[in-house]
Amino acid sequence: MCDTLAATPAVTAAGAMLFGKNSDRERNEAQALETLPASRHASGDRVELTYIEIDQAPATYAALISRPFWMWGAEMGANEHGLVIGNEAMHSIVPAERRPALTGMDLVRLGLERAASAAEAVSVITSLLERHGQGGDCGHLGRFYYQNGFLIADPSEAYVLETVGRWWAVERVTGARALSNALSIGRAPAALSADLGARAKDAGWLDSGGTFDFAERLIDPVRDAGTFGRGRCARATARLAPRAGRITLADILATLRDHGEEADGDPDWTPAKTARRSICMHAATGARRSQTVSSMASDLTPGALTHWVTGTAAPCLSVFKPLVVGRALPDLGPTPTDWFDAGSLWWTHERLHRAALADFPAALAMIAPERDALEAGFRARMAEAWTEGDAAVDAAIQDCWLQAAAAEDGWRAEIVANAGRGRSSIGKPAALAWARLNAVAGFPRG
Repeated sequence: MCDTLAATPAVTAAGAMLFGKNSDRERNEAQALETLPASRHASGDRVELTYIEIDQAPATYAALISRPFWMWGAEMGANEHGLVIGNEAMHSIVPAERRPALTGMDLVRLGLERAASAAEAVSVITSLLERHGQGGDCGHLGRFYYQNGFLIADPSEAYVLETVGRWWAVERVTGARALSNALSIGRAPAALSADLGARAKDAGWLDSGGTFDFAERLIDPVRDAGTFGRGRCARATARLAPRAGRITLADILATLRDHGEEADGDPDWTPAKTARRSICMHAATGARRSQTVSSMASDLTPGALTHWVTGTAAPCLSVFKPLVVGRALPDLGPTPTDWFDAGSLWWTHERLHRAALADFPAALAMIAPERDALEAGFRARMAEAWTEGDAAVDAAIQDCWLQAAAAEDGWRAEIVANAGRGRSSIGKPAALAWARLNAVAGFPRG
């Protein structure tokens, strides 16, 4: 389960496109940050995706991706042209295909590698979808089949693309837009797949005006109740809408850290107090077996394209650090898997995150002020560096990552030292679920 946001230049304070995404997956399903170089490919080359092989493009663009460790595709990413894409699992009354085909994550990476604009990415993804279909198990330890939706943006425009099988609908974004795990495009899509239009006519779905509501006709209301997709989409929209004309990157980050209405004004909030899924999600039991495992936000100011990533789970307990497509990544340690590795950034942060669940209010109260101050300083540092040239940008990125690592080292040492004193703040059932999954991952005790 995921949440993706975009705010178009018309509603942002600086007149630049802003984007953000939380990737929610199973709690041990580590996600890797990777850079992909621009490449040229010979005629007849093929590329092996998560489950299938397709024709390679003549050329692919440089990209930054956040990839579930066992997949070829990406949950989110950006390319050298300032194109950003995030995907969402969607649930429809039309069953998801179980036979291996393209996954939504494959389509994210293919769009980034093959498109130079948001409009071109829509064309790339829909063409591949119509040719190859979507399907296959997208779960890690548990089986998970679903349709896919995408929020796609570049510095000037953004689109929502929602799919059911090989059908698709497109909406051009105006203002601020959120997308969660629920079909959302209504009666006035900017474009609709030809076969879906024909199906709607044959099935009698069209109203007297010759239109039909894509989302209401095709959504699975039972699965939506479980994912709380429409609820999370509404929550993100409610946070951003009052800021129209003044939306900043800080607003995007704050929304990605939102724990839901139950947390509003409650300094003692813990994940145990929110039964449904939230935008910043911590795994528990029942419907919340997954959690936010990686987060990304993008400031698509022309000439200063900057992507802000956690590289870790739990954005509320993480620092967003800057990256630029085409520049080397800082040292993140070994590529993480689903087995604990103390040398990996993702797993190192899990020592902090999982210990913080023992007394979540105290951990968040300690971290949040320094976290926000660090990020404000990083944004100022990067803005200045862009005016000074490439060497200054590289130095700023390196320094921001070093400062973030030092801060998180300090937080982790204090939180781990205090963990395990008294009853867990997330409650016994969730604590037991965590203990079981910790053992599965070889996660150290204490």
